[in-house]
Amino acid sequence: MSDVRATAKKIIDNVERVIIGKHDEVQLALVALLCQGHVLIDDVPGVGKTMLAKAIAKSLGCTFKRIQFTPDMMPSDVTGVSVYDQSTGRFEFRPGPVMANIVLTDEINRATPKTQSALLEAMEEHQVTVDGITHLLERPFLVLATQNPIEYEGTFPLPEAQLDRFLMRISLGYPSPADEIRILDAQQYVHPIENTEQVVDGSELLEVQESIKEVYVHDAIKEYIVSLVGATRSHGDVYLGSSPRGSLALYRTGQARSALLGRDYVIPDDVKVLAEPTLAHRLIVNPAARIREVDPRAVIKEVVQAVGTPGAPVKKQE
Repeated sequence: MSDVRATAKKIIDNVERVIIGKHDEVQLALVALLCQGHVLIDDVPGVGKTMLAKAIAKSLGCTFKRIQFTPDMMPSDVTGVSVYDQSTGRFEFRPGPVMANIVLTDEINRATPKTQSALLEAMEEHQVTVDGITHLLERPFLVLATQNPIEYEGTFPLPEAQLDRFLMRISLGYPSPADEIRILDAQQYVHPIENTEQVVDGSELLEVQESIKEVYVHDAIKEYIVSLVGATRSHGDVYLGSSPRGSLALYRTGQARSALLGRDYVIPDDVKVLAEPTLAHRLIVNPAARIREVDPRAVIKEVVQAVGTPGAPVKKQE
């Protein structure tokens, strides 16, 4: 796992020249990248969501496309369209912006559900189908979607099926005062993204993505993951709990985080750290809990506290 850790460190160090003071969030984004998963960045404007995507793309030397979602967008604006060529008498496929390695879908909740659904096939199967013809996407392929959780005018909430396609949801949050001063200093003359260079190539990343699958996961850890996910389905405030896709997300991200930290085995702490970003966005709280403003992230914290940790002594009931 030393190769994985060395590769991950190069990417993280490079990205953190642009995204200052957000080590844990950058690490989570990289975990998703190692798992070939997609990330939903749910945060207010101006905290670096777009820069995070650009910095990752530049660090990998991958193709990068940005899609600014608006209510009048059509699915073909995302996937591409077939155009009739009079000189050849044939229809030619003009690829859309989704045909890239790193795709930033900015303000994804501003597009209509019809346009949002254009991403489903690409995110799950790494392909798009236009006019009955399937076009495979190049690997690596990562969707980084952003949405503003505060502004609701002119937005369309992501449907559950779309949310479930995201491996994890993260928030960058505001920087600390000290980090904000560092940001001011870093951007005095030029934005750091302009000087960001490639540190890893696509083939090296693909090798790392395959190697993390070799990380050992003990049966007790697997049972722990399933117990956590199962507890979300029986929680009193939850109408719909996490799907088995959530279990797999927790399993894969646990492997990636372990490898990133130099281990070839998963420990319970990996699962605990990753439970909230991988499961919270998959929960639907019931109407009564919604009135009480129950946050799915709080539900996950309760579940983690309630489910026994593997290897921990069982408390005797008095």
